[in-house]
Parts: sequence; C-alpha cells; structure tokens
Amino acid sequence: MRFYDTSHEFYCGIDLHARLLYLCVLDADGEKQFHRGIPASPEALLSAVRPYREGLVIAAECTFTWYWLADLCAREGIPFVLGHALYMKAIHGGKAKNDRIDSDKIARLLRGGMFPMAYVYPREWRATRDLLRRRALVVRRRAELLAHAAMTRQQYNLPAWPKRLAYAANREGFLDQFEDPEVRTSMALDLSTIAHYDDQIRELEGHLVRRAKVHDAHAFHLLRSVPGIGKILALTILYEVHDIRRFPRRQEFLSYSRLVKCAHESAGKKLGSGGKKIGNAHLKWAFSEASVLFVGKSERGKKIVERLRRKHGKGKALAILARRLGSAVYHMLRRGEPFNEARFYQGT
Repeated sequence: MRFYDTSHEFYCGIDLHARLLYLCVLDADGEKQFHRGIPASPEALLSAVRPYREGLVIAAECTFTWYWLADLCAREGIPFVLGHALYMKAIHGGKAKNDRIDSDKIARLLRGGMFPMAYVYPREWRATRDLLRRRALVVRRRAELLAHAAMTRQQYNLPAWPKRLAYAANREGFLDQFEDPEVRTSMALDLSTIAHYDDQIRELEGHLVRRAKVHDAHAFHLLRSVPGIGKILALTILYEVHDIRRFPRRQEFLSYSRLVKCAHESAGKKLGSGGKKIGNAHLKWAFSEASVLFVGKSERGKKIVERLRRKHGKGKALAILARRLGSAVYHMLRRGEPFNEARFYQGT
C-alpha cells in the first residue's frame, strides 16, 4: 500500500458522485476553508477552488466517475490523487456516513499523509483499456449462447454434436436435428447472434492490435515472445500494466496481479491470508490462462508442472507456474528483452 505524503498549502477532499460532489478544503493547519456540496461540473469545481489554487491538491475515492475529474486536474495543472477504495477503511468503517463526513475524512487522510493511493491511469491509453475490457463482456455473452445451444440439445436427449459450434463452419445442419419449430427458431436466434458476435469480436480484436502497436509495439511483441501468450493475453497484460516502472519491485507486481497470498500474522501467529480482492482481476486471469497454455507449448514446462502436481496438486502447480510467468514478464518488460527460456528454467 502506498500513501500520499507530499506537503501542500491546501488539501481538497471530494466525495464524488455522478451529478453532485461534496468538497472539503483544509489548510496546512487543518482548518476548514470550504465545505459544501456543488454540482459535478468542471465550471462549478474550478469556481469553488479558485481561492485555493496555489498549493492545492485534490483527492477523491476511486469510483466509476473519476475520469473527468482526473482529466480536469491534469489540464488545469492541479495535483490529483486517486484513493484506493478497498483501503479507505476510515470512510467505509465509520459509524455515521454521509457525503459531508466522507469529504472531510478524505481531506484529513490526505493532509495527514495516510491517503492510500490508487493508480491514475493516463487518458491516452484509458479508452483502449476499457474497450479491451468490453471485448471480454461480449466474449462471455457469446459463450453463454454456445452453452445454451449445448444444453438445449441435452434437454431433448439428442446425440452430441460432433463438431465445435464455436467455429462458424461447424454449424451447418445444426438446426435440422430439432423437430419442434419453436425450438428450431430459438436455436436459429442463438446461432444468428453468435455469428454477429463473431464479426464484432474479429473486427474489435484487429482494432485493438493496431492500437497496441501505436501505444507500445515493443512491449506488445515482447509479451508475444512468451510461449502460450497470444494476442489477447498480450493485450490484456499490456493495457492492465501500462507502465511496468510503477512497480519498483517484482513482489509488488505479483501482488497487484493477485499471484501471491498476503499472510495475516499477529503476536507471531499466522492467521491465514487475505486481500484476495485487492489487485487486478484481469491480470490474474491473464496469467492463469497463460500458465495452462504454456504447458501445451513447452515440453519442459509440462514436466515441471507434472512434478509440482504430484507434490501440491494440479491447481497449485498451475498457480506456481503462473507466478513464475508473472516474474518473467516483469523482468522482460523492465529490461526490454524477449522471453529467455534458459533463464526461466534456471534453478528448476
């Protein structure tokens, strides 16, 4: 966890909502200079903080509405700090909670050097990252339709379809096995929607690859050098990490990627682990998928996983491999070097 501890003349805490925001401005001595609600618009915000612009820092919790506020502060040259929602216990754990109290707590955490920081993803890459995440939603919906088609076949006790419906060429004749016209219509709707999703996903993936080559072609190709990491996993890692230099140590990157467990200890006793929801779920998925695909691409990797499986079980064996892949990707991006198989297997 990182805290913002830079000194300023004024500290502005904002409880941010879609249409309203509540401001609390403290001076360096902790005295309130401004504390009220205003409309959530750039004009209203700039007007409210105008008397405190010199030496002002603004902070807000990481909610879905922070984009415009971060962009406004960047354009106006005002330091902006984004608060990590899961770490801000002083706000979430209070007995009483409202916008006025929350904005005051944000400002006081900021002034006291105890404001937990989240990463302010830059505007230039942000829309592409969100588009990549949107692709995942479309892929899941397509998978739901494929699953519905399979379950409908089972409902009517029909023989297994010999080919994978995921491929368009394998869908010919699929409707003919259903006698009921209503069921056939339902399946036709599924297949038509799947075909539409196929076209949309194909077009979207091509666009994302072109954008990645504009943003950071070198890093994109470095990621593709890892066995098992194709274009989608490379895109996911590239856009979820953005800049590997924001992680000073490999351990911080692995923690952010949810590839390590965080131990809970007290009085010398281990109390288990926690923080499973803190970190980036997209990176966790990418490295988990990469570990499975890596085994299929590397005979030596398959032997290592088999050895680990006998000792720890299959799930933990793949988790260990995912952590090793995360470490390899971290060093690759830091050094600007492609995947080195000899270095990866060193010590195994």
